[in-house]
Amino acid sequence: MSPSPSRARRVALAAALCVAALALDLTTKAWVWEHLRHQRPRIVIDGWLRFEFAFNTGSAFGLADHVSSARLVFIAVTIGVLLYLGRMLVRLPTNARVSFAAVGLFAGGALGNLHDRFVRHMWIFDRGDQYGVVDFIVLSWGERTWPAFNIADVALATGVGLLLVGLRGRMRAEPS
Repeated sequence: MSPSPSRARRVALAAALCVAALALDLTTKAWVWEHLRHQRPRIVIDGWLRFEFAFNTGSAFGLADHVSSARLVFIAVTIGVLLYLGRMLVRLPTNARVSFAAVGLFAGGALGNLHDRFVRHMWIFDRGDQYGVVDFIVLSWGERTWPAFNIADVALATGVGLLLVGLRGRMRAEPS
């Protein structure tokens, strides 16, 4: 049996994925803010994928969009989740590579959207100056359209999915 990898190597993996997801998210949102905010959508794959500026002051799918305290709640919850993810990095078994990767992606996505909640704001006609998250990826099929999302959302969803896979694998490996 080979020795378990060092915690430092696993944390480095999580950190690298976190930084990569965050950098890609912030770079794409900056591009969208500068090039799509007052422009027409850009068709990437006709009928399937387009980039279109959307400003989300709520959470996923625009939930709590008109709730005045939502921003502070989302910030607090995100900080709590990031602290929990940090705790996971110290407690996960070092042979749980997928779980370390998941934590990195999850944290990168959370930090990307948290950044927007602190930095991105714009005037919304009937609501005044509002903080929110830049979304821009829109998927369509037929007459249906998925709500706009961003790279941070992809990293979050991928991280959660990998975490579930990692946890399921651990549950199978543990004796009953």
